[in-house]
Amino acid sequence: MRLISNGKLHATFEFGDLRVISLRDGYVDMPPTRLRDETGRPLDTVPHTVPLVEGNLRLSVNAFLVTDGKRSVLIDTGASNAWHPTMGSLLEAMAEAGVERKDITDVAITHNHGDHVNGLIAPDGSQAFPALKRVWIGAGDASVFQGRLEPIRDRVVPVAEKTAINDRVTALPTPGHTDGHTVYEVRSSTGVLLVWGDTVHVPSLQFEQPDVTWELDGDQGQARRARNALLDRLAAPGHFVAGAHLDSPGVGLVTRHGDGYSLEYIAQSAS
Repeated sequence: MRLISNGKLHATFEFGDLRVISLRDGYVDMPPTRLRDETGRPLDTVPHTVPLVEGNLRLSVNAFLVTDGKRSVLIDTGASNAWHPTMGSLLEAMAEAGVERKDITDVAITHNHGDHVNGLIAPDGSQAFPALKRVWIGAGDASVFQGRLEPIRDRVVPVAEKTAINDRVTALPTPGHTDGHTVYEVRSSTGVLLVWGDTVHVPSLQFEQPDVTWELDGDQGQARRARNALLDRLAAPGHFVAGAHLDSPGVGLVTRHGDGYSLEYIAQSAS
C-alpha cells in the first residue's frame, strides 16, 4: 500500500493492481461519555493519550473508492447535508480526486447510520450518482431506504451472508454496531484491505483497548467480539485497514501490541 497523491479532501493509494481513494466527508464531534467499559457504563476516565477538542472526541468521517480502472465500488457516502454542517464534503472530495459522479454504478454501505448512507442524496436533493445500479447493504439495515432515501430503494441489494460484489470486493456481515453492519474485504495483487464503518470510533483508544465499546453500538457485546475478531485478522501479514472514523485519510497497518493492537497510518504525504 503506497500513497501516490493527496489533497485537502482526498488521498489516493496504490494497492497492487488497484487504487484505493480515501474521500473526506468531514468530521463530527462527540462527547467522551459515549465510550463504554465492559459493563456498558461510561469510562471512569479517558486516557490522556486520547485527544479532545473543546472537551469532545473528534471523529473523521471518511468514504473509500476502490477501482481497477474499469470497475469502481464506493464504500459509504458520508452525510450530505442531513446531519452536522461539519460533514457533507464527499462530492467535493470526489471532484478533487478526479472521480466522476457519473462513473459510480455500485455503492457499498457499511451500515444504516446517517453519516454513512445519506450521501446517496446530494445536498440539492438530486441523486448523487446518476448511473447508480446497485446499493449493497446488510439485510438488517436495509429498511433505512425510506423518506429521504426512498428514490434509491429499487436498487438496494440486501446482504445476509458473505457476498461477492465483484471479483475484488466481498461483503462480510459483522453485526453488533447495527444488525446489518458490514465490512468489505478488498483483494488486490499484493494484499487484503478491510474497509469498515463503525468497528472503531476512537482509534487512539480502541486499538490498544479493543474491549472498549461505544454507546451507540446496538449490541455492545457483539460489537466487541466483532472488533476483536477483525483486529486479530488484520494482524496477519499483507493485511490493511481503511476505516470510516480513523483519522483521515484513514488507511493503516495493524500489529499486535501487548494485550491489544496498534495502528500505523500509511504515510500521509505522497513522495
